[in-house]
Amino acid sequence: MTGSGHPGLSEREQLRYSRQILMFGEEGQEKLKAARVLVAGAGGLGSPVALCLAAAGVGTIRVVDHDVVDLSNLNRQFLHRDADCGRPKVESATDTLIGLNPDVSVEPVQETITGDTIRSLAEDTRVIVDAMDNLATRLVLNREALRRGIPLVHGAVRGYFGQVTTVIPGETACLSCFLPETMEKEVFPVIGTTPAVIGSLQAGEVVRFLLGEGGLLANRLLLYEGHQCRFEEIQLAKNPRCPECGVKRGQDKGGVS
Repeated sequence: MTGSGHPGLSEREQLRYSRQILMFGEEGQEKLKAARVLVAGAGGLGSPVALCLAAAGVGTIRVVDHDVVDLSNLNRQFLHRDADCGRPKVESATDTLIGLNPDVSVEPVQETITGDTIRSLAEDTRVIVDAMDNLATRLVLNREALRRGIPLVHGAVRGYFGQVTTVIPGETACLSCFLPETMEKEVFPVIGTTPAVIGSLQAGEVVRFLLGEGGLLANRLLLYEGHQCRFEEIQLAKNPRCPECGVKRGQDKGGVS
């Protein structure tokens, strides 16, 4: 773990966050400082998410990624530099985040997210951010968020298109309610502007949740189309037969819902 972990705001932090304190006061800034957030993935989406959270002063950012930096990542993964190629992404991410804001703590974890590892990876976190690029891992994060009763901020991108929503366990549709059951893994096209937009929206969701401000994308899937720079919103609803959160899942399995 690197960075500061002391409670309260120092004079330096009061100056650094002065424009935010005008918005939500020192009490709100202290809420951000006291929080620990899991950013699952240090790639295209994880880069703007982590950078925005660090700049905002979220106290502890746990960055989880098993991969190393590759030259083909650098058109969209702004946490990393050309000289970082071959380094673990969590290491270069930590250097960048602490370089941006040494007053936050970064917990780099180079590990694959699986059903076996997610419990320890999400320990003591307030929010899970889905910055992944594959369905299987997204569903692992979804399941753990439901188990812990904490929000999951989902983002996904492809080409000029992206989407964002926030899962609130017990209140909203979860990812399993509306995502396909299976999806082939592929190398998909993407330009850095798309994850920059989607990741910053995800970070905004995290900040508003931590501040208790409301206005989240709860049961709302925000779609972004970058060719025409248009946004569209789709209303979501819980699937009563969802295998993860549906009210009938117990009966379907022969148990009690």
